Amino acid sequence: MSKNYVIGFPRIGEQRELKKVLEKFWAKETDFSEVEKTASELKARHWNYQKEAGIDFIASNDFSLYDNMLDTAVMLGAVPARFKGLENEALYFSMARGNKEAVAMEMTKWFNTNYHYIVPELNKEDSYALNASKIINEYKEAKAQGITTKINLIGPITFLGLSKRVDRGDTYEFFGKILPLYEQLIKEISLLDESVTVQIDEPVFVKDIEPKVLSLIKPCYDALCTAADNVNIIVSTYFEHSSEATRVLVHTPVWGIGLDFLYGEKNVGSLEAIAKSGKKLIAGVLDGRNIWKNDIAATVAMLEKIAADVAKENIIVSTSSSLLHTPFTLKYEEKMDAEIKNWLSYAVEKLEELNLITKTFFGEPLSETEQQALQANQAANQSRRTSSLIHDASVQQRIASISKFERDGTYEERIAIQHDVLKYKPLATTTIGSFPQTQEVRKARREFKNGMIDETQYTKEMQHYIDDCVAFQEKCGIEVLVHGEPERNDMVEYFGEQLKGYGFSQNGWVQSYGSRCVKPPFIYGDISRPKPMTVEWISYAQSRTDKIMKGMLTGPVTILNWSFVRDDLSRGEVSKQIALAIHDEVGDLQKAGIKIIQVDEAAFKEGYPLRTSNIPAYESWAVRDFKIAVSSADKETQIHTHMCYSEFNDIIRTIEAMDADVISIETARSGNELLKIFAEVGYRQEVGPGVYDIHSPRIPSVEEIVDQIKRLLEVLPKEQLWINPDCGLKTRKWDEVKPSLENMVKAVEIVRASL
Repeated sequence: MSKNYVIGFPRIGEQRELKKVLEKFWAKETDFSEVEKTASELKARHWNYQKEAGIDFIASNDFSLYDNMLDTAVMLGAVPARFKGLENEALYFSMARGNKEAVAMEMTKWFNTNYHYIVPELNKEDSYALNASKIINEYKEAKAQGITTKINLIGPITFLGLSKRVDRGDTYEFFGKILPLYEQLIKEISLLDESVTVQIDEPVFVKDIEPKVLSLIKPCYDALCTAADNVNIIVSTYFEHSSEATRVLVHTPVWGIGLDFLYGEKNVGSLEAIAKSGKKLIAGVLDGRNIWKNDIAATVAMLEKIAADVAKENIIVSTSSSLLHTPFTLKYEEKMDAEIKNWLSYAVEKLEELNLITKTFFGEPLSETEQQALQANQAANQSRRTSSLIHDASVQQRIASISKFERDGTYEERIAIQHDVLKYKPLATTTIGSFPQTQEVRKARREFKNGMIDETQYTKEMQHYIDDCVAFQEKCGIEVLVHGEPERNDMVEYFGEQLKGYGFSQNGWVQSYGSRCVKPPFIYGDISRPKPMTVEWISYAQSRTDKIMKGMLTGPVTILNWSFVRDDLSRGEVSKQIALAIHDEVGDLQKAGIKIIQVDEAAFKEGYPLRTSNIPAYESWAVRDFKIAVSSADKETQIHTHMCYSEFNDIIRTIEAMDADVISIETARSGNELLKIFAEVGYRQEVGPGVYDIHSPRIPSVEEIVDQIKRLLEVLPKEQLWINPDCGLKTRKWDEVKPSLENMVKAVEIVRASL
């Protein structure tokens, strides 16, 4: 009997092998056959890791060269007209990254995770056709390795729910076009083996599900389950409860239902219905989103409670979601504090935990090694509960005595003073913060971290970069400058490394999108700021120019949302501790003479709960903590913030409540739809909508940016607008950045002259 199950596995590689080969291919330093070779090696390795750990249900088609939603769009033939005529890898990567002639497809966050997906574009004029070659080939690849996999698919309802129509219509109207292709796919899959298991991911079911969407579930899964007799379909959901959908799914012929019992506690309310249906329950009890070592005794106790309703023979023990959202393995963490490392578990280690949980729950005999591992697990969890590294009385006392929760003065008072002090023009030009991270910068940072160069030499290297960065911006004509952030490896990790209560890794890389990986720090204890974190670098940069230099900080909510967070304290309480650390940094930058300070909340929206009922509590502490963080700023100090990948319609009043003086947002891929909501609600503060997409290597022309600015002016007056790129420029190359920014400044000059 198959007893355990992994929803999905990381694909970037334990040494980021996929990232490296993709970037070599994009740079034309190797051909596509090398990408295919690396991908095949990684898939085989990952399947074997799971097999050796005793995992029964191992996925194929969870691997992707860029993104699974993009793969699904290609599978269904949902290719936007601007990419027609392209084929194979040229088509695939152009859809993801754009090309000289066409902008890339929109990208946004995958539910409330830090992973991004490519948003499929649907057009009522298009016809769709199935291409199942990737899915079929991967199954055969695994079979050749002696591994029979389950096949992972993005479900048709989720695919439609996360897509967009070019005419802004209802994507679910395409259900009649898409479902027959999935039926055809199931029939093709049925030819692969005597019996095949297919995991169909429907995470859209965990959101507040509309009646019209709910009504699609039964006809969808009745059709798919009857398309072939030898295909066992499992519908998998994660990140929240899916109670409404589960009540329907139990009345369809699906073989199993996957539920998340960690982030969707209300799924316990579905157990009785699942038990009556006799279906398999894929019980998500091992955390697929965080890095803390599982408490095996507590997890087995949870499973026993589930087994009070669902027969044990119908329970399959699973990860709560794909392990894509965790780092690969602790094997390479050689410098981490041994006590802290003992509290952690990455993807490979979670496989071992899953095997132990399974054997313990089902009463299978443990080997001596497994018994020792179980005892070590209990000891590690006890150590974490009692360690002096966790609790800091001075932090707790300061939190309890907070008396100032927001800045002095109204926005109207502040902005009048700021215009008098800063004297910037309408359509002021700036950038979001980071500039390209060159090989030289990375090399110097790496050598300094490894003790190969001293602090003096390192500082000299960073200052040289800052000098060049400032000189370019002055020559280019940008009006509010940034220092380029050469000292920062990542906008969260950089701060995490300087905060007490934070841990960081050598190799804790997690895929963000495509080849882009981040290395999130982790919060294990109470947070405090031992000393200033950015003042020295920003002050140096300001000393190199007479223009205004922005101070660049990451906000408390983003630091929280882009970190692995301790699970023994509420997220709101952890956020408040971070807010006080940023509050102190804002105060020190201000004392150093920095007149504009940007406190980025790039991840503010992505931390939102997936269920509406949970949103007020999140907004309450998230807004509170941003305001605490900037409450040390005087009226004349202008506070900027930046937000990424956000549909703001539902949170625009919350953004207003944050009370930043200027907000910059990403709009280049989504046109002006995102900006219109600011005008519709009478948003008073100033706004910097991105005028070109930095996630694509293409260089926008002057004419293109002029047109974009004119369209912005149709929505908001020039006095309310700043002009900037979509996001930070860290991941781009200088030969892309320089002409793009030069064109941006020229475009502003043209538009100003015409007004």
